[in-house]
Amino acid sequence: MIKKNLICISCPVGCRLEVEYDKDGIDREKIAVSGNKCPKGIVYGVEEVLSPRRTVTATAAIGSVIRKRLPVKTSAPISKEYIFRLLNDIYNLNLKPPVGIGDTIISNYGNTGVDVVSTMELKK
Repeated sequence: MIKKNLICISCPVGCRLEVEYDKDGIDREKIAVSGNKCPKGIVYGVEEVLSPRRTVTATAAIGSVIRKRLPVKTSAPISKEYIFRLLNDIYNLNLKPPVGIGDTIISNYGNTGVDVVSTMELKK
């Protein structure tokens, strides 16, 4: 058995979790999570073992007279395996205003169903 110690980030409590699973193949039904104070901890612990995901925040270059960089984020958490490539792609963008809050900057990144959206409005 493999034991992993995690801090749950599903809510502000930040429970210290211990996740145990078999090293010879991860079976969702055989993953044991302890230390959680709510059901979100179980979901977080299982997902962190099976397919860890994160919301990515970054800035992209924009040709604006107000700001030189536009804050962006993923519309949903994305698998950690995509993060460095996604950041590289975001940093290579050169956007043009106008851009509104929630405008899609990159659609369906890597066929993951996750978009990159603007978190700020820039009219010029």
